[in-house]
Amino acid sequence: MLRVLRTATVAVIAVIAAIAPTSALSQDLGIAVGETAPTGPLETLDGKTVDLSAYLGKTPVVLEFWATWCGTCKQLEPAMRAAMTKHGAQVKFVTIAVSVNQSIERVKGWQKANKLGGELLYDKKGTVSGAYDVPATSYVVVVNKSGKIVYTGVGGAQNLEAAIKKAL
Repeated sequence: MLRVLRTATVAVIAVIAAIAPTSALSQDLGIAVGETAPTGPLETLDGKTVDLSAYLGKTPVVLEFWATWCGTCKQLEPAMRAAMTKHGAQVKFVTIAVSVNQSIERVKGWQKANKLGGELLYDKKGTVSGAYDVPATSYVVVVNKSGKIVYTGVGGAQNLEAAIKKAL
């Protein structure tokens, strides 16, 4: 029952995020800026378990909570690819595929066809998404080198350059 409720909630928020102005949702929803970035179990695309802590506390990290079916994620994709190209040597990019309405097989197929850079991980049980209080897909969290959250935002028109500068 809780999983059904969570799925319905994420779906409703995804619709709201798609129609609401991006600036109204930036830093108003989800985990608070200034908090320590949570860790938790995720899956690699080959089914191995990895903890998010493996990526945090070493370099700045850009997390994107994402889905294959997400229109705003697709809208944000060019900016994300540009940020990866510009900052990939000094910032770790981790895309976290939510488990709502998609399977690991669907994520693998998408990755094979689109080849997104950085790490692409799957949140099978929604543990990490829950820890970040993810309000919708295309939710970006930027974490500085010390593991503190310096930016959160949702939507397809986020200023990733300004967000990343907060972590550098």
